[in-house]
Amino acid sequence: MDSIELNTLSQLDIDVKISTEWDEFWSYVGNKSNQRWTWYLVEKHSGVIIAWENGKRQDIVLKNLLSSVAHLPIKICYTDDWGAYHRLFPTEYIHTVGKDETWKIERKNLNFRTHIKRLSRRTICFSKDETIHDNVIGMYIEKHYYKCGNFSNGCS
Repeated sequence: MDSIELNTLSQLDIDVKISTEWDEFWSYVGNKSNQRWTWYLVEKHSGVIIAWENGKRQDIVLKNLLSSVAHLPIKICYTDDWGAYHRLFPTEYIHTVGKDETWKIERKNLNFRTHIKRLSRRTICFSKDETIHDNVIGMYIEKHYYKCGNFSNGCS
């Protein structure tokens, strides 16, 4: 949902609240000691990836992700029990922890590992450059999930 859609809905006097699932998955660049994490969130009902951020598993990466979605009317957030979510989520978010509510995003993690060979844990294909690694993940998201929802061959 972009700012134009939000502006149109606000003019219609509709109260929009977004329910989301948040997660992160591990990968590496060069060797396993150089870890990369992809943090992202999906709209719970459609499965559309709303935003993502690549980096370390540090609070600053989640802060960047939160700032990129600050303009959205997010109300409910389902996550795993990673401490950064507890520390950094704004108080207006209803934060629920549990695997029973994050199955959709966990399934997307499996799709990432299945479709992008460099994310597999045991492979001879791996990224040697962080920029290329992040761009491959970004292109995959853009093609299959961003504004499209479920896995597809792109938006029609």
